[in-house]
Amino acid sequence: MTNASEQPAEEGMANLAIDPDVLAKELAAELVGDPLDEIAMDDPDGDALQAERECETALTWLNQGYEERLQGLRVFCEHRDPRAVPLLLPLLEQACPVQRMSAVYALGRNPSSPAVEPLLDLLQTDSNAYVRKATAWSLGNYAEAPVLDPLINALQTDVAAVRLWASGSLAEVGGTSATKADAAASQLLMSLQIDSEPVVRSNCIWALGRLYESLLGPRQQDLVEAFMTALVHDGEASVRDEARIALEQLENPKVAQRLQRLIDEGLLA
Repeated sequence: MTNASEQPAEEGMANLAIDPDVLAKELAAELVGDPLDEIAMDDPDGDALQAERECETALTWLNQGYEERLQGLRVFCEHRDPRAVPLLLPLLEQACPVQRMSAVYALGRNPSSPAVEPLLDLLQTDSNAYVRKATAWSLGNYAEAPVLDPLINALQTDVAAVRLWASGSLAEVGGTSATKADAAASQLLMSLQIDSEPVVRSNCIWALGRLYESLLGPRQQDLVEAFMTALVHDGEASVRDEARIALEQLENPKVAQRLQRLIDEGLLA
């Protein structure tokens, strides 16, 4: 995905139930806002000089105390500067989950090949779901790296917050080749059918819509049928709405005819 904040399912994040072990005491006490919520799109008309000055200051902060380091991390959640990467990588090993999480987001904003392995390790082994959620988002910016299978595994097995962002990142990774697109779509289709969280099912539809053009004809038809099933049978209105949007965006005359038939039969408003 170009920017994770574009995902339509983000609004449901606040209502997700997370397992009780994910909130370390220091995280609950110290975390004010999620850096992911503050990551903005690049502004080509922005003040490049101001950004450069902010990065220079932030590089200094990363080498200072706890509070200064957090301020520096937040800067690199917004700005790209390759000089930050060597300073960000060691922070992935910090005992404080706030610092690990913020470093993960910053490395998602500043992708670098040395970060791939430590990020994958965090996704698979970190005890804190906020850190794993951040990693699931960040790995979407490493689409050329071997991140497909770990993201699929996260979508299969992790808590809802992580599954949500893993599904979005699979859209980015799957878009790099037809083979990856098919593998990502296979799991997204499965999760659309079985995931217990409506917000995750909605995001699976969003991700599948992003992958549609990268898929071969038979798999594209699988998507259409899965969207139709969700539109008619899913028990959550938000999922049905997402399915309808995805179907309409295909701009396929046959799909449009099927939607019209559902309207005529009173099954769709």
